[in-house]
Amino acid sequence: MYESAVQNLIDELGRLPGVGPKSAQRIAFYILNSDASEMAKLTDAIARVKKTVSFCQICGNVSETKLCAICRDEQRDPAILCVVEESKDVVAVERTRSFTGRYHVLGGSINPMAGIGPEQLRIRELVARLSDERISELILAMDPNLEGEATATYLSRLLVPIGIRVSRLASGLPVGGDLEYADEITLGRALEGRRIISEGNRAETANPAENFQAALEAEAQQAQATPQTKAPRARWSGSMFEDLDAEKTSAPEQAQEPAHAPAQPGAEAPVQAQQGDLNEVLLSQEVAAIPGDLSPEERAERLAAAAFEAEAGQPDEGLTEERQEAYQSKLKELKKTPLRTVAPKVPPIPGKTYVNPWV
Repeated sequence: MYESAVQNLIDELGRLPGVGPKSAQRIAFYILNSDASEMAKLTDAIARVKKTVSFCQICGNVSETKLCAICRDEQRDPAILCVVEESKDVVAVERTRSFTGRYHVLGGSINPMAGIGPEQLRIRELVARLSDERISELILAMDPNLEGEATATYLSRLLVPIGIRVSRLASGLPVGGDLEYADEITLGRALEGRRIISEGNRAETANPAENFQAALEAEAQQAQATPQTKAPRARWSGSMFEDLDAEKTSAPEQAQEPAHAPAQPGAEAPVQAQQGDLNEVLLSQEVAAIPGDLSPEERAERLAAAAFEAEAGQPDEGLTEERQEAYQSKLKELKKTPLRTVAPKVPPIPGKTYVNPWV
């Protein structure tokens, strides 16, 4: 406990809203340690506020005259009226620079626990102001808490018979906030008060699932009615198989002729545009030497084994030693046989010399 004067100052400061015992003690000792001239300015400011400042006779906002600056402004829209709880709320709305109407300050909110009812608020003055036919909309800008919701609900039910449009400030997520930190009520109101960006032009259907299935069936029937022809695969313009493809497409009749036509005497055998690893003529002669006393099943198996072993480069172990030597000698001849592939004409690059690997 301090002296009577210091303790009296701490008690008075503690009665201020938002000031606890510790804060009141720090403020009291700050006043004691400050100069007398500074504290005189503080006392004069408090006395001047209580002497000159009052409330506007129309809206209830703080003013040094009978009418506040907003009520004296003729450029304000008289058709829209914003109802707030305290004068500080008027400053908050004015900072947005989005509202150009007029205000009405209730002087608080309905709070039965604190003994504040509709009779203690400036609701009668609000109803009297609504007799002005120029007012067409009333905006309820109460705090989003229990007391503010009670006040807004009371006013909305009270003003419905008058026939004036009544709106409420939207509740939702703050700018810069995160969804994970939002409470259920705030997030629910944000979903209820969502804003439409685009109505869209999609036609509404009774059963979209059936329409989707019907569209799929129609597309399948159309695909069956018009068979798709696979386009030829385009090659790179500098491919070495360009001449090979050109010869195949330009002379389709030559492809239908026998692959091993007998060459005319004195004429060079034409080179077919086919790629192979073994000489099929020699391979067929080798396979024809298989004994003919075998059954059709054994002969088919021996044919498949001979073809597979000839391609792998290994003799069939089921043949005799003489047949194996003949097989090895003919296999060497097969390996010496050049590939029957057309050597493409590679255009030379200016200033570059290289060896053609096809020669």
